[in-house]
Amino acid sequence: MHVDIVDLRQFYHTMLGHAAEQSISMALSSLWARLPEERLVGLGYSIPYLDRFRADTERTFAFMPAGQGAVNWPPGERSATALVFDEELPLPDSCVDRVLMVHSLEFAENPRETLKEIWRVLAPGGRLVMVVPNRRGVWARMEHTPFGSGRPYSRGQLTALLRETNFTPGASTEALFFPPSKIRTVLKMHGAFERFGRMLSPVFAGVIVVEAQKRLYQGLPVAVRASRRVFAPVLSPQGVPTTRQGLLPPSTK
Repeated sequence: MHVDIVDLRQFYHTMLGHAAEQSISMALSSLWARLPEERLVGLGYSIPYLDRFRADTERTFAFMPAGQGAVNWPPGERSATALVFDEELPLPDSCVDRVLMVHSLEFAENPRETLKEIWRVLAPGGRLVMVVPNRRGVWARMEHTPFGSGRPYSRGQLTALLRETNFTPGASTEALFFPPSKIRTVLKMHGAFERFGRMLSPVFAGVIVVEAQKRLYQGLPVAVRASRRVFAPVLSPQGVPTTRQGLLPPSTK
């Protein structure tokens, strides 16, 4: 079950959320320094991290799952946000250079189908980065943050899942070595926790950050299937006549 968009946005507006964003952004920068003139899609709730790359990209989109909800982004500009089903992305084949998944894979109804769909929209040589809660970390056990919801993964599980869906796992790193505490003193020391955690106990990090590349020399089986999604209107007009008699002009007799 997805975390609601309101809860995600509120978390990143707290001191704990800001500290988590800084830690994960540092890890992402070690994998992706710049993305000059490339097309980037963020899937899940990735907008706290997309601003770091958006200035260099050709274009950047924020795709948010229907079960989570969406917000307008970037603020004050033309919206680059879309509400999507992660197994049926509204993109043609091989049209995206990079995909960033944050608060996404752990909530996917079918992780393999989601990754196969990402494989479809990635261009040849395209790269994917996933930020996923670490099943050994403390953050996956605390429900007051978004990283404590959904399905956590180990590094071995992520590697196996990527290979099954025709990706080649590449570089990886970790983040969130500080405890998910709301105490200001602890949060002010999060930088020191991050430095020492990387040296002493990377296996217990809060999240695993993995990069993978689209593999081309092996095909994926293609199965023709109808969409399993049912679209229902959220807002229905009220007071509109529905009968033929109500739509006719009044009689002139």
